[in-house]
Amino acid sequence: MKKRTTALAALVPALALLLSAAPAQAAPTDGIIGYPGPDGLIWIADQAGSSGFVSGGLSPHLDTFITFGCAGGGAIEVAFHLDDHPDRDPAPFTVDCPETAPARVTVPLGTGLQGGFGAWVTVSTPTTHWGATVTQPE
Repeated sequence: MKKRTTALAALVPALALLLSAAPAQAAPTDGIIGYPGPDGLIWIADQAGSSGFVSGGLSPHLDTFITFGCAGGGAIEVAFHLDDHPDRDPAPFTVDCPETAPARVTVPLGTGLQGGFGAWVTVSTPTTHWGATVTQPE
């Protein structure tokens, strides 16, 4: 566990959050997705506007799960890409966003994944808020 924590701490500075041409604004809510704990590689609690992220460091020995959620009306379209495993990319998918309580979708990607990954989230309205996690539970 300590080895994984040290490895994750070393990756934090390497994490790049890509923002769209019109920077997204943080939402005034409590968050769309809660903190994933030590199993989280990516955690975006609440973001408004189209945006995305990239990272690396997937462990091929652990299951990988991606979760996206949204609220505030409209919908989000999610495109998720695995740099070393494009054949296992989930197809772009859409999540309908209720006005109030968040809707969430979790996609299991399985084991054997390594390397970098990224996602781009396109919102349908400026009031749509989204959140995401990428986790590898031990």
